[in-house]
Amino acid sequence: MTKVCITGGAGFIGSHLGKKILELGHELVVIDNFHPYYSTCRKQYQLQQIKNVGFFHFYNVDILQFDVLKTIFFHHRPNVVFHLAALPGVQPSLSEPLAYIDYDVKATVNILQVAGEAGVQHVLFASSSSVYGNQAFQPLKEEMANGQVISPYAAAKYSAESFCHAYAHIYGYTMTIFRYFTVYGPWGRPDMAISKFIRQLLRDEPITVYGDHTARDYTYIDDIVAGMIQALERKGESDIFNLGAGQPVTMKQLLAELRTHFPHMRVHYEPPRLGDVVATWADITKAKEKIGYEPRISLREGLAKTIEWAKQYENETNKNFDATH
Repeated sequence: MTKVCITGGAGFIGSHLGKKILELGHELVVIDNFHPYYSTCRKQYQLQQIKNVGFFHFYNVDILQFDVLKTIFFHHRPNVVFHLAALPGVQPSLSEPLAYIDYDVKATVNILQVAGEAGVQHVLFASSSSVYGNQAFQPLKEEMANGQVISPYAAAKYSAESFCHAYAHIYGYTMTIFRYFTVYGPWGRPDMAISKFIRQLLRDEPITVYGDHTARDYTYIDDIVAGMIQALERKGESDIFNLGAGQPVTMKQLLAELRTHFPHMRVHYEPPRLGDVVATWADITKAKEKIGYEPRISLREGLAKTIEWAKQYENETNKNFDATH
């Protein structure tokens, strides 16, 4: 049995990962501060999803508080840390860049340092495909991140990756960096396009598309979690892995797929937004070869599952979860 700590465990990816960790019989510690980037009520629901699986230790702590973190880490002595806590979102980072330096860089340094001091063996960090900047319509290999990012959010993630390498060198733990490509699914972040579109379409509201020549490598949450679990027992060299579906989906293709569920869909087009990349496309060769990563859920299947979940969740929880940043 491994002792696993997840920061940001009440978030979208963190809560799905937490459930899986408990199902596999590991001991779990979750740290989350219910940051109001989106509804804290929603995060309470997400935390409840983990509780439905089994017992775990939970701490409502801001990871900028180093001394509190240190107490938790020295008490539990986790073997493995999944560091997912961060401020997400490209658009808000344009207006609040310093908050992203605090939560995506400084807080990461706190986790990396306290992990080293507490003797953690393996740290796994949640980065983003945004670190590739605008290198559109080509498969992105891990070595293609060159620092030429186009948003403060991406700059913070790229900077945090650098600190990951530094602290892995200082403390000698195994460092795994995941670059996620547009994750969606049940409990998906409400500010992400698929979540927002489905919510609006269920209410028969028009959806807004920013630039119609975009593409994203949409990845279903179960595939992301499977890849993270496959890297859990990894030992040795620090490494970076793209976790994506491995194929871009154009906005036109996504809308066509949504239209099969919502035939009366109305679409409003706006110009592309500052900070948004044109396209993402994960080259997942390395993750396949080194950790056995194999995405299994097609966009068609993933969308159907997400829409089914949203129908139920919209009825049960109605307007509690609408509040975003």
